[in-house]
Amino acid sequence: MSGMLIVVATPIGNLGDLSARALDVLATATVVYCEDTRHSRQIFSAHQISAAGRLRSLHEHNEAALCDEVVARVANGETVALISDAGTPGVSDPGERVVAAVANAGLIVTTAPGPSAVIAALSVSGLASDRFVMEGFLPRRGSERAKRIEQLGLEQRTAVIYEAPGRLVDTLRELSDRLGDRRAVVARELTKLHEEVARGTLSELAKQFSVGDVRGEIVIVLNGAEAPPETDDATIVDALEVELRSGATLRDAASSVASTLKAPHRRVYQLALDIRRDNPH
Repeated sequence: MSGMLIVVATPIGNLGDLSARALDVLATATVVYCEDTRHSRQIFSAHQISAAGRLRSLHEHNEAALCDEVVARVANGETVALISDAGTPGVSDPGERVVAAVANAGLIVTTAPGPSAVIAALSVSGLASDRFVMEGFLPRRGSERAKRIEQLGLEQRTAVIYEAPGRLVDTLRELSDRLGDRRAVVARELTKLHEEVARGTLSELAKQFSVGDVRGEIVIVLNGAEAPPETDDATIVDALEVELRSGATLRDAASSVASTLKAPHRRVYQLALDIRRDNPH
């Protein structure tokens, strides 16, 4: 029989969220690679599954080194399960490199889907969920963090962000200062005993969570930016004529105006062609 790698989603809190299929995979897999064997043994014990020496540690520090081992096991016909401490492997958790390695070797990768903090938080947020972007953890500091937040300022899709309890208030305040006081949701300890879903503007949420200690796993769901108003044709034509009178080529004028006015390049170029047709000299 052909071997396979099975990406298995495990509970983000409530142990009852482990699917029947996931239970079967964990019970029958030849080997189970997990982020923390101690944590995973708790899941196995809670569901009366025997680990029987099948647990292997795979985390962010050793994942790259283990790719060849996992590929070899799958190629040898073994059923290999991959889990993280909570949720779906590869989504802000180890697993992406191993999955890519097995897939690139032409071997089978499949999934026993289930819990995901991203989808759980998005589903209860009440914000637009038809189009969204997963940001994970923002960079801690410096220019990389500033760049990512600047990109969020233009992002029209709902954004899902992970954050640590100790940094939540500062992040909410920074997002409010940099992006404006958008609507957002803070989902804390989802599916657990002390689950909390707080809704409001970024500044309101920052004020709410500045009182007392914040604990647990946290997801911020951020409302997308409003679409910029569309620039009218007359404004584009005026800008193009300025560029063309200064000696710019048709292509360079269109590129410059499209960039400056944040207008679709194809539309700007067509207007430039119209100008040239109406004024051939």
